[in-house]
Amino acid sequence: MEYTLTYSNLVSGWPSFYSYMPDWMIGMNSYFYTFKGGNLYRHNVNPLRNNFYGDPYKSTITSVFNDAPTTNKLFKTLSLQGDDTWAATSIVTDIQNSGFIDADWFEKKEQVYFAFVRNSGTVPAGTDEYALRSLNGVGRSQTVLGPAAATQIDFSISPLIQIGSIASIGDYLYYSLPPYTTPILCGQITSIIQNYPAGDNYFVVDTTIPGGAVPPIQNAYFLYIKNSIAESHGVLGHYAVFTLENDNTSKIELFAVESDVMKSFP
Repeated sequence: MEYTLTYSNLVSGWPSFYSYMPDWMIGMNSYFYTFKGGNLYRHNVNPLRNNFYGDPYKSTITSVFNDAPTTNKLFKTLSLQGDDTWAATSIVTDIQNSGFIDADWFEKKEQVYFAFVRNSGTVPAGTDEYALRSLNGVGRSQTVLGPAAATQIDFSISPLIQIGSIASIGDYLYYSLPPYTTPILCGQITSIIQNYPAGDNYFVVDTTIPGGAVPPIQNAYFLYIKNSIAESHGVLGHYAVFTLENDNTSKIELFAVESDVMKSFP
């Protein structure tokens, strides 16, 4: 990707990268002019933002949260102090995985735009995602039955294998076959039934989603990963590099970016 760089005598560096690529540029009489495709353009003289030579672009900012760099931390949220939301297209740490936030997920609270960081998970999950806090084990199933679009995964009541209250509709269920070392995507949970007096303790799973499969045995070991959009535990790392994007065509300002961070204990 090509950029136009600007040099600042004030900071003795290159502070900005511009998306447009002119054929020629010149400053004259306190105005900045460029030539593109045989046409002459004068910059910074109209209210239209993120548009050069009639083509739309996005403003992008990349920075880092690096307080206490030797401490493992969970980066839970982003808070934007400004007059518009930005999309956090990438929140990357050095340890585990990356996150993101869509622009319309931000909520304005006390003049600050606030949102939780979502994990950039994949379905099926990659091996680097198995250590996430959003993964929870259940146990070995008792029976597996029903059609592929509504497969019923039953668990024992005596002795009790408790599904628990953390699992939710929309989470992704995985199974593992002996020797129980490799998780395999089963499908997406569509129903959770826990009625012990009636003898019910099971998931209903849609195994027809891309990559899903019905377990070939009755007593596979099951675990689930929370839906990264509906629920996120943040991103883990010593630091977090974030990238914000905005395509607003009006003038906006961004004053500060903050994150709610908590220390991570092994």
